[in-house]
Amino acid sequence: MDPASEVEYEPRSVKEVLAEMKDTAELLIDLSFSAVLNGSDDIATEVLDLEDRMDVLQLQARMSLLMAARSPDDAEELAPVLGVVGAAEKISDAAGDIAKVVLEDIGLPEAMRASLPEAIETLLRAEVVDGSELEGTTLGALNLETETGVRVIAIHRGGDWLLNPDRDTDLRSGDRLLLRGPDEGIATVYEAATGTAYESPEPPTDDDADLERAVDSIVLMKNMSELAVDLAYGSVLFDSEGVAEEVVELEAEVDALQSRFEAWVLRAAAQTDDPVSLRGLVHLANSTEVISDAAVEISEGVLRGLGTHPVVEQALEESDEVIVRVEVAAGSRFDGTTLGDERVETETGMRVIAVRRPPADWVISPGPATELGAGDVLLAKGTRSSAERLRELTS
Repeated sequence: MDPASEVEYEPRSVKEVLAEMKDTAELLIDLSFSAVLNGSDDIATEVLDLEDRMDVLQLQARMSLLMAARSPDDAEELAPVLGVVGAAEKISDAAGDIAKVVLEDIGLPEAMRASLPEAIETLLRAEVVDGSELEGTTLGALNLETETGVRVIAIHRGGDWLLNPDRDTDLRSGDRLLLRGPDEGIATVYEAATGTAYESPEPPTDDDADLERAVDSIVLMKNMSELAVDLAYGSVLFDSEGVAEEVVELEAEVDALQSRFEAWVLRAAAQTDDPVSLRGLVHLANSTEVISDAAVEISEGVLRGLGTHPVVEQALEESDEVIVRVEVAAGSRFDGTTLGDERVETETGMRVIAVRRPPADWVISPGPATELGAGDVLLAKGTRSSAERLRELTS
C-alpha cells in the first residue's frame, strides 16, 4: 500500500467489508497464478492494485471491530473475526508475492507455465474488442456456461472489478474478462471476445525428472491450498469442527509437500545450466504455503470452540461466490448415483468441495466416481443461481 495514502474510519458495515475481502482474496489467488501462466505484467500489476485495495479493506474492518468491542465478552466474540480479517490479508500478500515473480523477472522454468493450465482449470484474460459478438449482450443471453462450459468469474472495467458477475451483467467494449473453463470452451469464448485465436501454452520439453517432480508439487500445493481456503470458509459458515480439522490436515500435507519440493529443487539445481532460473519456483512454493496457513487461521475460532460470529456468517452468505450445504433427499435425482454420472459442475455450475457421509465421515475433494446417497451432505461452491439449481436436484 502507498505509505502516503491515508485511511480514515468510516461507518461501513463489517459484514460488507468481510464479504468484499473474501471475494477479493479468492480472485487474487486466481489472478496471481494467471499472471504466472501467461507471463503477463498487466495481470500481475492488477494483482498488486487489488492487494492495495485489500490493505484498505483490512484496516477498515479492524477499525470497525475496535469500535464494536466494549467489554471482555465482546472481545472474545470478535477475536475470531479478526482472525478471518488477518487471514484474508495474508492470502492477499501471498498473491502479491506470486505476482512479483512475473514483474521482477525472478525466473521460472518453462515446465512451470506448461503445467499450470491444469492446476487452474485453464484461467485466461480476454478483452472485449469493438465489434465483438459479445459486446452489448448480457451473460444470461450468451448462456456461456451451458454452451461452452466457460464461466466469467470477474470483469475489470474502467479501473473497477466486478466480482462473480451474474446473468444480468452486460458486456462492453474494453471489458477485460477473466475466464475459467475447459480448453475447448476457453478458445471459443476468447476468439469471440478478442477476434483472435487462442494459443494454449506448449507442453514442457524439459526431461529433468527432479524438476518435473518439483513443478508437480507446486501444482498440487496450489490445488490443496485453494481447497483448504474453501473448506475453512465452509467450516466457519456451518460452525463445523469436522471440516475445520480437515483444513488442518490439508495444511500439514502442504507443509510435507513443500519439504519434498525443496529437496527436488536442490537436486534439479545441480543438473541445470542456470540454477538461478529456479528462484521463481521457490517463491511460488513459499507463497502457496502461506495461503494454506491462512486457511487454518480462518477456521481457528471453530477449532477452539469459539463458534462463528453472526457477522461472519452473514458476510459469507452474502459474498458473490457462496458456499452452500445441501442434503441429498431420499428418492431425489442424486440418490444412488455419482458426481460424474450427474455431471454436477456442468449441470449446476456448483463445484462440490466435500461430501459428509452419515454419521460424520468426510470425503474431501470428491471426484467423478464419488457415490451419493440419501442423507449425504454436499458442501459446494458457486453462484447463488447455481446453488438454487443444486438444491432443486437434491431435494
